[in-house]
Amino acid sequence: MTATATTPASTPASASASAPALTARALLLDMDGTLVNSDAAVERSWGVWADENGFTLDEVMKVSHGRQAHATMAVLLPDRPAEHNIADNRAMLARETADTEGVVPVPGAPAFLAALAGLPHALVTSADAALAGARMAAAALPMPEIRVTAESVTASKPDPEGFLLGAATLGITPADCVVFEDSEAGILAARAAGMRVVGVGPRAADMRPDVHIEDLTRLRVAALPSGGIALHLHLAAPDSVPTA
Repeated sequence: MTATATTPASTPASASASAPALTARALLLDMDGTLVNSDAAVERSWGVWADENGFTLDEVMKVSHGRQAHATMAVLLPDRPAEHNIADNRAMLARETADTEGVVPVPGAPAFLAALAGLPHALVTSADAALAGARMAAAALPMPEIRVTAESVTASKPDPEGFLLGAATLGITPADCVVFEDSEAGILAARAAGMRVVGVGPRAADMRPDVHIEDLTRLRVAALPSGGIALHLHLAAPDSVPTA
């Protein structure tokens, strides 16, 4: 497959300027910050851990986005035994799964996922299955049939394992996938997997993805006769952008 247009990573296209369509055979979707705004719940959970371990919340949040919790802990406390991080990770997952207050869809996510019904796509998240289910339900979003969660992989983002597994499960080559991500760790993972990236939201802009959009209202999904997917970026105000 050849994209109808690609943009070098150093000069990302923006929904505020004209940008041709990207084409793909499958889409791989991060969850937190991409489909679901869970920032408040994430910060509440990490705030508890930060207080217990002598960090400020800002110090933790600079590292945590996109990673599994134990991987964040390993960065912040490199000399701490891995089993201690894994135990803290379990406690944090339980706390986050029980706390869905303020979890809402990213603007445009409901229509975006509705437009993907019947098209090849998968969720690739650093959350485990229980947390992913809780947050997608809290945001009233349909769970993709194919999903790669924390239990599915041996390495957290920025390792590309999750995205490569998602592509393999869909039966699509990595170069024919487009990833939707919001975090540095996730974008690095997608690039390491050899995939193009649509960056969603403010965190993604600094990583110079292939395309950057403010939120999911700024694109339209269209099925191609060949079986592929076209992603049309839009300049119009969000309320005038069709999603299918």
